[in-house]
Amino acid sequence: MTDVHVIGIGMTKFGRHPEHDAAELGGAALREAIEDAGIDARRIEAAYCGHVFQGMVTGQRILAHEGLAGLPLTNVENACSSGATAVREAALSIRAGEHDVVVAIGTEHLTSRFAGALTPDPSDPEAAVGATMPGVYAMRARRYMAEFGMSREQLALIPVKNKRNAARNPLAHFRKEISVADVLESRPIADPLNLMDCSPVTDGAAAVVLVSDRALRRHGADRAVRLAASALRSGSVDVEPTSMTFEPLTHNTANDAYEKAGIGPGDVDMAEVHDCFSIAEVLRVEGLGLFEQGAYPAAVERGDADIGGRLPINPSGGLLGKGHPLGGTGVAQVVEVVRQLRGEAGDRQIEGARVGLAHCRGGKAVGIEGAACTVQLLVR
Repeated sequence: MTDVHVIGIGMTKFGRHPEHDAAELGGAALREAIEDAGIDARRIEAAYCGHVFQGMVTGQRILAHEGLAGLPLTNVENACSSGATAVREAALSIRAGEHDVVVAIGTEHLTSRFAGALTPDPSDPEAAVGATMPGVYAMRARRYMAEFGMSREQLALIPVKNKRNAARNPLAHFRKEISVADVLESRPIADPLNLMDCSPVTDGAAAVVLVSDRALRRHGADRAVRLAASALRSGSVDVEPTSMTFEPLTHNTANDAYEKAGIGPGDVDMAEVHDCFSIAEVLRVEGLGLFEQGAYPAAVERGDADIGGRLPINPSGGLLGKGHPLGGTGVAQVVEVVRQLRGEAGDRQIEGARVGLAHCRGGKAVGIEGAACTVQLLVR
């Protein structure tokens, strides 16, 4: 079975784009990825496009606008993991021998399709009692504080870190550093979470070009990064109350990826983690096995998760700083990992990074722990 390699990456600036729609943003990211790969666009054999609220045939609109109509195209909706799932499906088509050159696109124009806090599906018990996603994560934060002694100031250090990283990222939604005081004084959303603990409503797109071993030999391997594993799981049935402070879905998906790649969490040099809320980064970094349970808040306080620290987390700025355009998020995480492993991340470069992890999780469905989780491992 062939390996899969990323040879091209592209990404728009994340933020508010009233002058462009999701298809235009996706097309811009795709053009950049093709140019970065240095290939003739006619070499592309198939495409996968992840999006959530953009309606039917968004991927077809992108390809038609870019002169690539007629390719096999699959639109992918899998909550916040839509773009990451598109990457996985593209990789699977290459591993299966169906295609040699495939693009994965993730796009979302969230500001025109959604306002306010995301809510669970109306069928969920949380939605029935009026809980929004910020409310659910606020409860998880309170429980974590009770179990592990995390202080409110330690939790605030996560958006401080991520927005400091975003300030170095020219494509990030937010480009201004903040302080712990800024977080604590921002507008209350769901106690203990304030506005700066929550990811924003964002527009944006990202794309990657993936190839087989055979195509890599034809196009050159100088800047290629190997996609060593791409794992996907949905949550298991809740037969008893799920832990508020540990994510079995993240843990199990990560173990799938580690096994497929033949590496462990101790081999990871940097990670892009789905920090839709400040507490989410805590839960997911620990679920991935990158830090011991209960230890991450103190590690952030020590600087262990900073660029230049023991294990940098979200050097792009994460969802809190870079932004969270749902369908675009998972592909953008892969873009950042590839940049880091190539040594092309500029002011936020992690020295000597050779193994990177991208984690994306999203959605809620009645009776199961979570809707979808992906973990991608990339190796230079």
